[in-house]
Amino acid sequence: MQLENKQTNMLWFVGIVLIVLALSQIIGYWVNTAIPQNTSVEWSSLIHFTHIRNHGGVFGMLQGMGGIFATISITLLIGVSAYLWFSPSIKRYEYICFGFIVGGGASNILDRFVYGSVIDFIDIQHIPYWNYIFNTADVMVHIGIWPLLFFSFLASTDETDSGNLH
Repeated sequence: MQLENKQTNMLWFVGIVLIVLALSQIIGYWVNTAIPQNTSVEWSSLIHFTHIRNHGGVFGMLQGMGGIFATISITLLIGVSAYLWFSPSIKRYEYICFGFIVGGGASNILDRFVYGSVIDFIDIQHIPYWNYIFNTADVMVHIGIWPLLFFSFLASTDETDSGNLH
């Protein structure tokens, strides 16, 4: 029974990875073909689509070192996948959350291989001190990270309340 659960959960994980990867790549392709680089399209007063290329890492740090980030990212994605497969007690929400994280990370890696950089375009306006432009894959990573953190804190609070600290 446990192997069947593991396989079902891995199917959830792989399915979400593939959906997130496809969605992020399709939207990135659309941005690349419809919006010239370094130009903006106003979708609303709050959101602009500004096509830029990130040749570095998170928040545009270390420009020109995208290969290093791709190598680190590939290692992390393989590590997360191995953790999910080999760990004996992973909850379904973890497979789902990590599916979003790995799918988004894989999309940014694929951008680096296909385009030589990550296509960023979501440009939020009117937020003080916020000058960052990001993409769909980054959103998917956050969709995975925040519930994972929330449930982790909730689980650690439950363990603390019941006196089961390890």
